[in-house]
Amino acid sequence: MAGPGPEPGAEPGAEPGRCAHFVLRKKRFCRMIPAPGRRFCGEHAHEEEQNDRKRIPCPLDPKHTVYEDQLQKHLKKCNSREKPKPVYFVQDINAGLKDVAEIPEKQVPLSSLSIEELQNLIIKLKKASNGLELHLKEQILSHQALQEALNDPKNGESAFKHLKQQASILGNMEKLHLLGPGRCFVEFGAGRGKLSHWVDIALENVQSVQFLLVERATTRFKVDGKHKRRDSIFERLQVDIQHLCLNKVPILEKERLPVVGIGKHLCGAATDLALRCLVESYTTCCDGEDEEPAPKRCRSAQTEVAPHKSAGNESTTEDHKPVAGIVIALCCHHKCDWTHYVGREFFKSVGLGPVEFHYFQRMSSWATCGMRETTSKASPNEDSEDQTNYTEEHEQTLSRTESGSDTLQGILSVEERKEIGCLCKRLIDHGRIEYLQQQGYKAALQYYTESAVSLENVLLTAVPNPSLIPESYIFQFLGTTNMQTSSHQ
Repeated sequence: MAGPGPEPGAEPGAEPGRCAHFVLRKKRFCRMIPAPGRRFCGEHAHEEEQNDRKRIPCPLDPKHTVYEDQLQKHLKKCNSREKPKPVYFVQDINAGLKDVAEIPEKQVPLSSLSIEELQNLIIKLKKASNGLELHLKEQILSHQALQEALNDPKNGESAFKHLKQQASILGNMEKLHLLGPGRCFVEFGAGRGKLSHWVDIALENVQSVQFLLVERATTRFKVDGKHKRRDSIFERLQVDIQHLCLNKVPILEKERLPVVGIGKHLCGAATDLALRCLVESYTTCCDGEDEEPAPKRCRSAQTEVAPHKSAGNESTTEDHKPVAGIVIALCCHHKCDWTHYVGREFFKSVGLGPVEFHYFQRMSSWATCGMRETTSKASPNEDSEDQTNYTEEHEQTLSRTESGSDTLQGILSVEERKEIGCLCKRLIDHGRIEYLQQQGYKAALQYYTESAVSLENVLLTAVPNPSLIPESYIFQFLGTTNMQTSSHQ
């Protein structure tokens, strides 16, 4: 039996023809056979070369290193290299603001404001919010597709909370007649794709259904694979919503199905990017081949419900299919961005601009950070995945916002901060509602779940406004609705 042996890397004592690496844990030399002329096997060849070769940070991503003499070879296969852009990638197509002069300069932190400046902001906020619908209707629904999972005792409290939210989102979609055949569901910020998963389960016996899952990051533990045996089509688009042109997605070009935009907790500016992606860029020809100006196409393309042609506008309806509806659970208003915000015209109409928006979106976090503080005191042992994820993902942002607590303590209580935070959220959301209304949609905000289930419990819904739809389209929509109803019975 081999003794303790020399220190790692020492050759004396190694068996002839065997690797010269000493395995400290096993207290013996490696028994692998190296290549002719080599002292180390392939596994430990780096020890032979480490004195002669230099490792340098990768120029594409300094988080990892590479041998200097293999740099060019590495750059061709490095995961951080710039990959070919997909056909549906159009730089900044949904970005919004192009006027550099209007983009605000870097603002001072909220915690640096004086008490007088903060009070002036609150006065402006309350004045701009005067007359708005601040008390939202509760629309807490459910759906049969999730009943088995909701009643499964194997699902813990965290899973149950997510299931309740997904069930309510599906219930609201069904109430708006958005669950039915001949639809392409586009889930923005899809993550693992659970929301699309439940929509597909709800449409188990329905034909001609497609799913596009938009997510800019690589995602593990996706549920897409569960649907390979089904007739529905699942396709992932790994792209930032800011650069997504739905007109150029191949399966949408081929099938031309009406689109339903969905999302669960779509963070901050991502909501604005998604709205612009659906109601602006999707109804505008991206390749510039259509010579008809966009304003003339906009209303009919955005307000159609069924993919049928209308007299005098055949080319428009043929090239641009309607958005049948939008259902998005809102989240993280403190991550909104004036550059991408779709409600800028509303803000200007009430005498506000980019400076006020910057502070209001920061103050919006008071609505949830104050509530999270209260909730944790009331139930310190509560195991909520939703709240834990919220804390972990946004802890840095919230900490910066809460750093102004010394300034606030003398003038605002925790309850007042929560009230002001909610007011900021409603003001930002109202800008989105007015934007959708101007684009020809009937839009609404509602509570889709209890605050104990999720701190971010507001759902934005929008469907084409019937008053702006030609009469022929209304009859087609009623026919589609009846077909959906019969398919669920």
